[in-house]
Amino acid sequence: MSVGATTLRLMEGEVKKALLGVLERVSAASKARTPLLAECPEIKWHMIGHLQSNKVKKVVEIPGLYCIETVDSIKLASAINNAVKKTENEGKLKVFVQINTSDEENKSGVHPDEAAILVRHIQESCPHLALAGIMTIGAFDHDLSVGPNPDFQRLLKCKARICEECCMEPKDVELSMGMSNDFEHAILVGSTNVRVGSTIFGTRNMKK
Repeated sequence: MSVGATTLRLMEGEVKKALLGVLERVSAASKARTPLLAECPEIKWHMIGHLQSNKVKKVVEIPGLYCIETVDSIKLASAINNAVKKTENEGKLKVFVQINTSDEENKSGVHPDEAAILVRHIQESCPHLALAGIMTIGAFDHDLSVGPNPDFQRLLKCKARICEECCMEPKDVELSMGMSNDFEHAILVGSTNVRVGSTIFGTRNMKK
């Protein structure tokens, strides 16, 4: 799946383009954009960005929310599950477990060695959530001329381990990895979902 990653710059005309999904950072922008979201029920919204437990209720109430791609702890998974339970939405909310494959302290995500534990918690203790797959943010400065992105390779190993320890079929665990700068490489090594922003919407102008 190709997913468009948007920012505050998102315009109505762009939203209505034929994207399979649109991916949105968890921020105040989502709340401001609620009327537009309601007018575009066909769009599947993927939420990214670090999500705090006290923001979960507002996020799960966003019209058209399709999945949350950044579940990185048992506490957060439980909070999302409880919030979904209280909504009038039918069915389960899809979630991805975010894994910190680079061991960088400034990046969110569960440690690879603890990913299967979080997956099992979602399977066994979160009846209102459906595990869609696992997600990582690869190193932005990796030189592909020296070899595959090690973050992507580590996520592939995490998938294999999760499938074995949690009794899951590989086809049931999607891989969300790859952005505008490396999505082609990500697809080649096995990504099923790429988060493409600037390639579709252009480079945003940062406010000073």
